[in-house]
Amino acid sequence: MSNRGGRDVSFARGIAAIAGLVLLAGLAYLCLWPVPIQPVAWSAAEPAGFTGPFAPNTRLADLNHIDLGTDFGPEHLAFGPGGRLYAAMTSGAILSLAPDGSDRRVFAETAGRVLGFAFDADGRMIAADAMLGLLAISPDGKPQFLTDRVSDGDPIGYANAVVVAPDGTIYLSDSSTRFRPADWGETLEASVLDILEQSASGRVLAYDPATGETRVVAKGFSFANGIALSSDGKSLFVAETGRYRIWKIATGARDLAIGPGETDATILFDNLPGYPDNLMAGRDGRIWVGLFRPRNPAADSLSGWPSLRSVIARLPRSMLPLGAPYSHVFAIDESGRVVEDLQDPSGGYPETTGATETADRLYVQSLHAQTIGWMAR
Repeated sequence: MSNRGGRDVSFARGIAAIAGLVLLAGLAYLCLWPVPIQPVAWSAAEPAGFTGPFAPNTRLADLNHIDLGTDFGPEHLAFGPGGRLYAAMTSGAILSLAPDGSDRRVFAETAGRVLGFAFDADGRMIAADAMLGLLAISPDGKPQFLTDRVSDGDPIGYANAVVVAPDGTIYLSDSSTRFRPADWGETLEASVLDILEQSASGRVLAYDPATGETRVVAKGFSFANGIALSSDGKSLFVAETGRYRIWKIATGARDLAIGPGETDATILFDNLPGYPDNLMAGRDGRIWVGLFRPRNPAADSLSGWPSLRSVIARLPRSMLPLGAPYSHVFAIDESGRVVEDLQDPSGGYPETTGATETADRLYVQSLHAQTIGWMAR
């Protein structure tokens, strides 16, 4: 009996020792394992939550759906020449559909990942490809390379959204100069790293098709994302995903560092209840905004603790402090007034990135949905 008891005690001690070693290894990993980010402290404002113009509603529930076959993730939607609907998919394909979703076909494949696009006066699709840079795609679906850099030694790291001005100038967001999707194999991982770091390396660029020259319009965004042009062509609206803001920037600005006191860069919306993504010009001067996910108090609480964000960066991505699924798009006018707000607290249509408006329908965009959502107007 005594020998058996001794063996039991030894066995228990062995298990405890192994458990202790595993715990120490886990702590060492969380505290010491190298990470690619160099987190910067910032101050997240106390969120106002779903109040005022963002009071909870269910207007986005019960969407109709357009089947996408084996594709998914209609991150960006827009109508092109001939009245067809185009959709940029996770696979890298760009689909073309009739407005009712029929006659679905592959319009183009870039071998990269197009996130945003617009059409120029010649009917070409001007595409921001996160892997490749700025492209022009002919009406027959053939991609043409435009640029992947501002200058020698200054590459476009993360081409995201694009808009074409009446004079032909192409404005695009370069979400991060620190984390390039081409280096990380996907857009989502590069986005996560950039927002965790908060080094605010995002910027807005302008490309002149006549000269082939690219200039920096404004810089200092924590993940520059959606972009839209004002009706008079003098201003750009820019979504800053990492800090829950929408900016108004003068199109004529050059190498502008955004911040307090800059008259050419003003905050149109601050302290939004979620992460703003695409900005899409709608009807009657509206600009549609998609909120990818709502804010999470745990994530905001880490804004002033950069060392803890290094620990977070070592966790599996499924454990990140993201907000719960929540479908949300809203429309603003150019003065920053909310004129329409559509929500589905159940998150039935996941990860809403924006909305595309016609006279009779509102099409909803998503990063990962398996359909295109739409509702009658």
